[in-house]
Amino acid sequence: MNFHVFIAIYLSIFRDTINRVIKMNKTVQIIFTGGTISMKKNPQKKQSNIVDNRKDLIDDIRSELSQIDIQTYEYSLKPSPSITPDDMLELAKITQSFLDDPKIDGVVITHGTDTLEETSYFLDLYLLHKKPVVFTGSMRSYSDLGFDGLSNLVSSILVATNPDAIGKGVLICLNDEINTAREVTKTHTLALDTFKSLEFGPIGIVEQDNVIFTRNPSARIAALRPEYIETKVYLIKVAAGMSSDLLNLLIDNGAKGFVIEALGRGNVPPQMVPGIQRAISNHIPVLLTSRCPIGRVLDTYGYEGGGHHLHELGVIFTKSINGQKARIQLMLALGLTNQVNILESFF
Repeated sequence: MNFHVFIAIYLSIFRDTINRVIKMNKTVQIIFTGGTISMKKNPQKKQSNIVDNRKDLIDDIRSELSQIDIQTYEYSLKPSPSITPDDMLELAKITQSFLDDPKIDGVVITHGTDTLEETSYFLDLYLLHKKPVVFTGSMRSYSDLGFDGLSNLVSSILVATNPDAIGKGVLICLNDEINTAREVTKTHTLALDTFKSLEFGPIGIVEQDNVIFTRNPSARIAALRPEYIETKVYLIKVAAGMSSDLLNLLIDNGAKGFVIEALGRGNVPPQMVPGIQRAISNHIPVLLTSRCPIGRVLDTYGYEGGGHHLHELGVIFTKSINGQKARIQLMLALGLTNQVNILESFF
C-alpha cells in the first residue's frame, strides 16, 4: 500500500474515533416546565391535562440518543398561560446555573407553546453564556396520535449538543426547524409548523441526526440582568377609532410602562394621542411596535398620531420585534432604570 494512502486512511480513522469520543462525552440538561408536551388526554372527557411524564419521555428517546448523557430537572408542571414574568426570571437564573457547570454542554427547556416565544426571548436577553439553550414543546399531547413532542425533543437535544449552535443565542426547535428567540413567533393555533420567523425564515434545520445551519442570526443586544423586573407593563393593540380611555385607566392604576402595537409603520388614531402624552409627562415610557407581523416602525408620517409626531412626543421606537417581546424587554429594562434616555438605548 502506498505510504501516503496509508497515512490518509489512518488519519481518517483517527478523526472518526476522536469525533465519536467527543460525541460520547456530550451532556445535555433538560429543564421541564410543563406545556402540551407534558399532557395526556382524559379518555372520558377528551380534555388534556398536565402529568409528570419526564421518565416516559426520556425512556422513549434514550435509544435514539445513546451517545448523549441526559440529565433532567423539573422546574414546574404548568400550562404556559400560567407562566409569569417572575417565573421567567427564576427560570433564567436556574438555566444560568446549569450553563455555568463545565460538565453541561447545552440546555433544552420544554415549554408550552402559547408563551414559549416570550419566555425564550426573556432568557435570550438575560443569559450571558454562549452555550446553546434550546426551547421546545409540542402541539399535540402525549396521548394524541402523531404526538410531535418526541421528535421535537430529540431534535432539540441534537441542536443543544452541536458545536455550531454555540454563540447563537437562545434557539427554538420544533418541527425540525431552528429559529431564534428574537425572530420567531407562533403563527397558527394548531399546525405543527406554527413557529416561524416570518421575515427571514429559520436559521437552520434538523435532518435526521444532522444539524444544519443555513444562516447566521441577527445581532443580539447586550444582556439585561436586573435583580427584579417591572411587571406593571402593558401591551395595547391599536384598532381604528380607539381612544385614550384604556391608557388613562392604566395610568390611574399605577402603570409603569406601555407598549403600543400600532397601525402600519407606527401610527395611532388621534384620539389616543392625549393618553400617550399624559403617560410621557408622567415619566412612563411608551414603546412603539406595529401590529403588522413583518416590518419595523418608522417615523414617516407627520399628521397627528403619525409616527413622526409620536417620535417628537418622546415615544421610543423598537426594531423588528413584536409587541409581546417588546413588553418583555421593557420589563427587564425597567428593572435597571426608569430614565427614558437610557431606556431608549436598550431598543
